[in-house]
Amino acid sequence: MLRHPADRLPILFALTLTLLDFSLYFLVENIWLLAAYWLLMIFPKGKICAINHNHQHTMTFYSRYLNRLLEFFYALHTGVTTNLWVLHHVLGHHKNYMNQNLDESRWKKLNGQPMKELEYTLITTVTAYYRGYLVGKKHPKPQRDFIIYSLITFAILGLLTWHQPLAALFIFILPMITGLLLTSWATYAHHTGLESENPFESSYNNTHRGYNLFTFNLGYHTAHHYKQGLHWSQLPQLHQEIEENIPKHLYRNSWF
Repeated sequence: MLRHPADRLPILFALTLTLLDFSLYFLVENIWLLAAYWLLMIFPKGKICAINHNHQHTMTFYSRYLNRLLEFFYALHTGVTTNLWVLHHVLGHHKNYMNQNLDESRWKKLNGQPMKELEYTLITTVTAYYRGYLVGKKHPKPQRDFIIYSLITFAILGLLTWHQPLAALFIFILPMITGLLLTSWATYAHHTGLESENPFESSYNNTHRGYNLFTFNLGYHTAHHYKQGLHWSQLPQLHQEIEENIPKHLYRNSWF
């Protein structure tokens, strides 16, 4: 059923938070408890953003239906619905990240200057669905699933909001918004300021063990772009194979 055994713990973590979310949705009505839960869960759910990113590069299950179900739960945590990152990130950014005129996560302004961190985060967040849709014009099959399952996700979210407006706001709606913001913010440090046609010189890398535990090896970013379909658990090994090609100034070692 699982394509890679290493995904067991990430799935368990995400589904445990999903179960907790729905339990609180049905059981808690106090606005202060709901608000506190939303704030406390911002960074734990940020971990699910990384899990979802990896899933949309390499599907977790062999079963299409299990993947779609998992993506619904991921969407309620991260604000990223089925195939949004497949279009925006996999088929868009990974193809265009060395061309700032085309990059779906472009960090450069029209005047050629790099964006500030907040500006980049807000623009990338607000344009995510639109840019993903535009990429989908060249990829009708994943775009079709993106549209269908996004509509299903937001329809169910509408029903949850109608049934328990306050709980839905703090348990689903606000986490979806903050999840998309966190995802966009996290990508600012991956490429900003780097302009090269050499893939070994176009990404920053973070080799800190804590950082890679939290992001599921996203710190090995050059390796991730070098073979984007490679499962996240195999990135450290690929990084060792190519690290001599990566300039030393593109290495960072920060836990955050």
